[in-house]
Amino acid sequence: MSWPEPVVCVQSLAESGIRTIPVRYVKPPCQRPGGAAMESVEVQMNIPVVDMAKLESAAAVRDMAEACREWGFFHVINHGISGEVMECVKESWKQFFDQPLDLKKQYANSPMTYEGYGSRLGIEKGAILDWSDYFFLNYMPTSLRNPAMWPAFPPSTKKLIEEYGNEVVKLCGKLMKRLSVGLGLKEEYLLNAFGGEEGIGACMRANMYPKCPQPDLTLGLSPHSDPGGMTILLPDHNVPGLQVRKGDHWITIDPIPNALIVNIGDQIQVLSNAIYKSVKHRVIVNSNKDRVSLAFFYNPKSDLIIEPAKELVSEERPALFPRMTFDEYRLDIRKRGICGTSQHEQSLKST
Repeated sequence: MSWPEPVVCVQSLAESGIRTIPVRYVKPPCQRPGGAAMESVEVQMNIPVVDMAKLESAAAVRDMAEACREWGFFHVINHGISGEVMECVKESWKQFFDQPLDLKKQYANSPMTYEGYGSRLGIEKGAILDWSDYFFLNYMPTSLRNPAMWPAFPPSTKKLIEEYGNEVVKLCGKLMKRLSVGLGLKEEYLLNAFGGEEGIGACMRANMYPKCPQPDLTLGLSPHSDPGGMTILLPDHNVPGLQVRKGDHWITIDPIPNALIVNIGDQIQVLSNAIYKSVKHRVIVNSNKDRVSLAFFYNPKSDLIIEPAKELVSEERPALFPRMTFDEYRLDIRKRGICGTSQHEQSLKST
């Protein structure tokens, strides 16, 4: 499997001095930022904040569960990862993306695994593309790691990836326990459903959203729900760009200093039988500034069957999803690319 057309580096396009973006990046009017179908909210509004230092209390767990039901997103503070580590790993990725294109192309990826440096998702010929470049790498299980594909420059990058990744894995384990309790399940339920600490999968995606001469015509990342279990986003705290769908509106998330952003993915939505929501989100771009973020995807063991927890299924609330492995689900995602349909919607359409 290969890309259907030559891959164009968006950062190089942005740095070439163009004043209009190529038609391949122009979204239909209804999908553009501020489009008539889905206006951005003008009032001050932000996702909830979860304080990890308070998550031993029942009230704090209830508040987090409420955030997962109503938003599917929340900020997490006092998460135990130092601000220095977060800034260093983000800076290392900025330095990588600022390298000459020939150096970055040494890590060019393919749609077989997506691992490495790339600028498009999906293999549909002639598809409308997003205004972004990225670097994707496997992290867990460790048997899937390919250190040869991890950037060798800056020299500290590989060490920082591992240091940051290990800390995020610990954070996810703590969150999974509290998320289980919030559903009325045993503390270890969700983690066990993912295959336990030794079975979970994880990967990272460093995102580069270059400045854009016509940000009102395109998107850095099209609307989608995350196909995996849970995503931990290290945002660019200086350049907002993430938007979350809330009802009939797109809400721009205002990053909190030293906070991470957590969102529920499709697999936890399935396990919770849609009590927790995997919510569509997208990324807008900026006319004056580049934006770099780092997404960490925490996923179930790829060959385990994922289905609604039996404790959350009843006559009044039957199982809303088919049984499916994560491998089966993401294979479909790779074929279609990001098109904004969660597993919940897919299952409803198929019934």
